[in-house]
Amino acid sequence: MRNFFIFLLLSTLLLAQNPVAFAALGDVIYNNVDKIEKLKNIDEYKIYDKKIDKYVEDVKKAKEEGFALETGSNAVSKKAYLNKLRELVKTNDFFVRSVASSYEAAKKHEKSRLFSQIINTGLLDTQERKKEIIDYYFAHQEDMNATGLIQTYLDEDAKLRAKKEAQQKRIMSKKEKEAERIRRIRENDKREKERLEKKLQEELKKKKEEIREYQKKELSKTI
Repeated sequence: MRNFFIFLLLSTLLLAQNPVAFAALGDVIYNNVDKIEKLKNIDEYKIYDKKIDKYVEDVKKAKEEGFALETGSNAVSKKAYLNKLRELVKTNDFFVRSVASSYEAAKKHEKSRLFSQIINTGLLDTQERKKEIIDYYFAHQEDMNATGLIQTYLDEDAKLRAKKEAQQKRIMSKKEKEAERIRRIRENDKREKERLEKKLQEELKKKKEEIREYQKKELSKTI
């Protein structure tokens, strides 16, 4: 019967989001681990694939130990669990800092794909950067899709939606003007080509006539 209650308690705890022990530290780790794992989908983070895989596995084990600790299991001590969390949070903080650094680099070098991926990781404090994120989007929306975080901002703010629509109209107008400019250039090139060909044909015709006249004169001398 005792084993049954222990099993029931453990099952109940496993349904909880995170272990309660040292939650101030543990929650940060457990809530970010899935976000860190998804960094593997970003090309610039491929070099960290093995490190991320090991980290995810270590977090998983730590979480199991945290729940076991709450059941009164002697498999792990509070001190050992706390020390493990302290080690794990160092890796968590490394990736959080890295994401912030990647954001700044993507913004500076106008790498719009990376910029979009980074702001959607969930590891960046986007609220304090909301204005610069929106400003970057409107300055580069020809290269970006309004998905994820940016779409959320647009959905929340009618003024931003109106600005987006106005920008898209300007972009379309700009593209139309560029297409018209290219059409005029091609027409001018075509006319110039036709003019040059006509001129060349006239010169060839004139040259042939001159040759024929010369031949006639030379022929008359021999008669």
